[in-house]
Amino acid sequence: MSNIQYSAFKKQKGITLIGLIMAIAVIIVVAMVAMKVVPTAIEYNSINKAMNNVKNGTNPREIQIAFDKQREVGYFDAVTGKDLLIIKNNEGGYDLHFSYSKKIPLVGPASILMEYSNTTAKNGVVITKPAKAE
Repeated sequence: MSNIQYSAFKKQKGITLIGLIMAIAVIIVVAMVAMKVVPTAIEYNSINKAMNNVKNGTNPREIQIAFDKQREVGYFDAVTGKDLLIIKNNEGGYDLHFSYSKKIPLVGPASILMEYSNTTAKNGVVITKPAKAE
């Protein structure tokens, strides 16, 4: 009789109710985080596009003005033309650098800190502005 009971348990397949609830909870948490992180990633891509569109300007002020126009079109506000670090390179052009961070609140005291930075320099090293003394 014990062989019959054992074989009945062995043939059962599927997920338990508790396992299903746990799987759904994990999916919900991942979806909540994704819904808050994806917009910042899209904004970062818009900033990169704007920076690459204006990098061939003739002087830093022109680059800042063109970047601000791209900012209005791209609907982002994390970086402005004044936030760009514009450095003259050896080829006669300009290298643009930016870095910023976004704090994304999740639940209660829990939050995610996303740090974004990029450059148009060929070496790929991002130069950041020195922190302001308070």
